[in-house]
Amino acid sequence: MSTSTTTAPTASTSALTTSEAEALKASVFQRLHPRIYYERFLEERVRPDGREFDAWRDVAVNVGSISTADGSSLVRLGDTTIVCGVKAEIAQPDLDSPEDGFIVPNVDLPAICSPKFKPGPPTEEAQVLSDRLNEVLTAHDVLPTSSLIIHPGKAAWVLYIDATCINYEGNAFDATLIAMIAALKSTRLPRAKYDEDTGKVICSRHDRVPLALTNLPIAMSFGVFNGDTIMSDLTSFEEPLMDTNVTVILGQDGGVLSVTQAGMGGGEALVDSCIASASKRRSFLAEYIYE
Repeated sequence: MSTSTTTAPTASTSALTTSEAEALKASVFQRLHPRIYYERFLEERVRPDGREFDAWRDVAVNVGSISTADGSSLVRLGDTTIVCGVKAEIAQPDLDSPEDGFIVPNVDLPAICSPKFKPGPPTEEAQVLSDRLNEVLTAHDVLPTSSLIIHPGKAAWVLYIDATCINYEGNAFDATLIAMIAALKSTRLPRAKYDEDTGKVICSRHDRVPLALTNLPIAMSFGVFNGDTIMSDLTSFEEPLMDTNVTVILGQDGGVLSVTQAGMGGGEALVDSCIASASKRRSFLAEYIYE
């Protein structure tokens, strides 16, 4: 005769099952009612990831991560991860600007970095991000294009600054600007000379020089929820819930280079609060950018 026994679930097993059920319930509620889900956290003066309203995520910056590039960086802002490489080529300057080289920033948001992006051509978000970063690099004279000239009208450097997001968890603009600045700081170009007799550029194999960077801007972005609640450094969950987005860009001397605002609501007091918070954040980020 055979006997069988049934083991009753232990307290720990029951607790685990209950915990998993609660987590699943919360996840479903978050997807179906994201704004209500978010508001319930804010009632407790905390955000879903545990941060206070004005708290920023940790940042880590590494340079030289791409050995085949002329300069590179890897930046993590929270779970948002950006890798950036600078590749230099020689081209003929434009006829209208014979004493200027070129900088060509580009951002890629591939499908692998987030479910929100699909395979195929560059998304509109990536295009907008690339345009915004190009404006920062050119409008604020980060790298004067005149410093990239090898011989007027004959030869100049073209710097392709390619940033790829390998994990998207919000605030890609701030993270990508840090990555591009760090990559440019690490860039070394071969010392080049134009030979007028042969019409060719001769580059030194061993003598490399840094770029003549003149300004190192830092961006700090915020979101405004329900018209008056300012959130620093948004996650990908928070971004679509905001009524207004504000980005403050500060220069190397701490001065305000630009303030952009998108969305409804906000006023002078709100912008002033963002600038004050950005100034405090800049002091922390300076060690990653300026040293």
